[in-house]
Amino acid sequence: MAKKRSEVADIDRTIYDITDSEEGFEKLDAGLTPEIVEEISRRKDEPQWMLDFRLKSLETYHRMPNPTWGPSIAGLDMDNIVTYVKPNTDQSATWDEVPDDIKNTFERLGIPEAERSYLAGVGAQYDSELVYHNMQDTASKLGIVYSGIEEALHEPRWEALIREKFMTLIPPTDHKFAALHGAVWSGGSFVYVPAGTKLDFPLQSYFRLNAKGAGQFEHTLIIVEDDADLHFIEGCSAPKYNVANLHAGAVELFVGKRAHLRYSTIENWSKNMYNLNTKRARVDDEGEIEWISGSFGSHVGYLYPMSVLDGRKSRSSFTGITFAGAGQNLDTGCKVVLNAPDTSATVETKGISKGGGIQTFRSSVVVTPKAEGARVSVSCASLMLDDESRSDTIPAMDVRAKNVDIGHEATIGRIGDDKVFYLMSRGIPEEEARAMIVNGFANPIAKELPLEYAVEMNNLIKLEMEGAIG
Repeated sequence: MAKKRSEVADIDRTIYDITDSEEGFEKLDAGLTPEIVEEISRRKDEPQWMLDFRLKSLETYHRMPNPTWGPSIAGLDMDNIVTYVKPNTDQSATWDEVPDDIKNTFERLGIPEAERSYLAGVGAQYDSELVYHNMQDTASKLGIVYSGIEEALHEPRWEALIREKFMTLIPPTDHKFAALHGAVWSGGSFVYVPAGTKLDFPLQSYFRLNAKGAGQFEHTLIIVEDDADLHFIEGCSAPKYNVANLHAGAVELFVGKRAHLRYSTIENWSKNMYNLNTKRARVDDEGEIEWISGSFGSHVGYLYPMSVLDGRKSRSSFTGITFAGAGQNLDTGCKVVLNAPDTSATVETKGISKGGGIQTFRSSVVVTPKAEGARVSVSCASLMLDDESRSDTIPAMDVRAKNVDIGHEATIGRIGDDKVFYLMSRGIPEEEARAMIVNGFANPIAKELPLEYAVEMNNLIKLEMEGAIG
């Protein structure tokens, strides 16, 4: 039986409206100035090279124009965005030490259950700082390092590695919000997997932006050495406010020779969020990167995970789903650069739009002259649930090598009345019938997620279908 509207609204409040008191939180002033950047660096006791990097990124930010390729971000006024918010707690290694107000938020988001089950490591970020981090012995005994990136920055061995890799895949000159990230980044994860190490359990990170009118700028840096294997899961959420919030994180992934990395994300931001996130991976010989992506929230979204296949026979796969409801304009997709012989990439996406939502799939495939024998398959399917919504497909392919196999297909459709009628004739209410059809459409994505995330994704789709997420 379908849930009553009141029950759905209760779930909605659980997801979004955990608006904890901001008393005791430390906030810097809104806006972007060298003084604010210097204060962030001072609070974190960073090495001089990082402060210099931040200030140079700030200069780049002020010089660069806003992106012009996606939805309008005219409603985002950086003069009113607070770039650093410190919760009223320090990082804890045990769940009992986390303050009750923050604990209650994350309990509703599932961290305790996840930690008690099969996860080898869990990190939780609240606004601009990590508030909880736990690494089980199973992973640490294998030599795997999973910590906050700021913590790793204070370890001499890891500082040198971070300095070598930090924002080399996503340079501040890449686009305006990459430069912004370079200037004000705060929090995030550092993962190092030694050569030949294979972890049977996923590592997991949660990001919660709770402060009104603030930004979150976490940086995730993952290095998987040769012949190693890792699955990393990322979850994101935020409460609903009537002012703009901003997420401009960055993810840099380095995949070694014959290594494998699966990076799974469920982004469930509220609909006042501008989600301008940048994710990029570089893959060496015979290595593989898998992206699993679910994008459900935010008012405006720009999200295009990118794979740079630099090694011979390296591989990339991207599996993603986007649901755009009322008041949402989500511009999502992926990018692939094939830069070595016999590289291969597959892209499979599903897009759903409802209630006037706009969903755009945007892909970029670049095959350089070095990539003879490359193979690429891109498949995009969109489903519009009413005549108010919109779905677009914007593929770009730049092929400069010989003997390659490149294919692209796109379909856009609506829920057929005959399918709804068939299910209703079997005693299923109309709303539930439509939800079943949508879940069937999304199933190829759901089956790639861990069970608890597949359940969460299906619940989010149901909430969107019933119009409960605002």
